[in-house]
Amino acid sequence: MLSRAWGLARSLIIYHGQPSKHRRALRLYREFLGPGDIGFDIGAHVGGRVRTWRRLGARVVAVEPQPDCLRVLRLLFGRDRGVTIVPGAVGARAGRASLAMSTATPTVSSMSPDWIKSVTADHSFSRVRWDRSVEVEVATLDDLIATHGAPAFCKIDVEGFEADVLAGLSQPVRALSFEYLPPAHDAAMAVLDMVDRLGATAAGYRYNYSPVETMRYASDGWLDLPDLVRLLERYRPLGRSGDVYARLRQPGDETPADGTA
Repeated sequence: MLSRAWGLARSLIIYHGQPSKHRRALRLYREFLGPGDIGFDIGAHVGGRVRTWRRLGARVVAVEPQPDCLRVLRLLFGRDRGVTIVPGAVGARAGRASLAMSTATPTVSSMSPDWIKSVTADHSFSRVRWDRSVEVEVATLDDLIATHGAPAFCKIDVEGFEADVLAGLSQPVRALSFEYLPPAHDAAMAVLDMVDRLGATAAGYRYNYSPVETMRYASDGWLDLPDLVRLLERYRPLGRSGDVYARLRQPGDETPADGTA
């Protein structure tokens, strides 16, 4: 019980207890979301992004499978009519699936056994234990769009389950992000390929990268896929996670001469 309370408290400090980070997040997400827009927060955890997006006037669909995190989301946003809390997960098809949970570090709870196996070999995960599991309901992104409308932005933070989430999406969304973790680099490259193929059915995606929850872009301009991959290769040896951002191509998009910041 003590480790559960500590794990949850740590998440609340990280995602709600840093005012400067919240201000940077407002600046970053203002590019994607405004009043009346819909944001999908897939893997909402304790609602750090939900809080930011509501400040921007967006309506939020917050999807979260972890019972403890759901209790926090309901406490913080349960009376907010602009927030729809969806208990469960998102995957390739509707149904039920098992979520492996880490009591002490709930941020790395995952539905991907392969991802857990790959990151366990990295020293930064040496103390992480996935010590319990829970069966959760699974919907698809297409299901969520049919129910709530198409999002202006979709955040996917599901610890190695990103490919399964995207497999349940049949249409490009205007903008999205997903977590990049260097120990799972190959899996991230497969996700990038899925995103790029999805964008090819529309205007095509351009990309950027924000390292380690800085809420700042690593590149001054939006990049084509090969330039983004080169940028990620520069960050890969550092072993720190970050977020890849993709948005449909816009007039005036320019890639810096060296492809980086």
